[in-house]
Amino acid sequence: MPSLAYEKEAGCLVAGIDEAGRGPIAGPVVAAAVILPVRGIPRGIDDSKAMTAAEREKVMAKIERSSIVGVGVASVHEIDQINILQASLLAMRRAVMSLPVTPRAILVDGNKLPHDLPCPARAIID
Repeated sequence: MPSLAYEKEAGCLVAGIDEAGRGPIAGPVVAAAVILPVRGIPRGIDDSKAMTAAEREKVMAKIERSSIVGVGVASVHEIDQINILQASLLAMRRAVMSLPVTPRAILVDGNKLPHDLPCPARAIID
């Protein structure tokens, strides 16, 4: 379970964003922006690489029921045009912009931040 130390420090509506698809040879890159509930954070959240497929599916269903989720995609064509890193950052920005509410702060899994976010953001490694 995440510590939520950064969220507590921010003291406001915080979205976490991460991407999937930077490693595969083909296909789009997809990012999600998630705002977890202040109370009742779904149990079982962990690094997806440390979870089985069944555990990921179960936790994903809990997150979708209890949290605010936005998804962004950068296409294969966009990856070819701007490179995989920039496409990942574009997908992250699109995920944030697809949220039905605007967060007051954003935490990004990684060491780079997307441009033109609607609020302050912080890159988090690990």
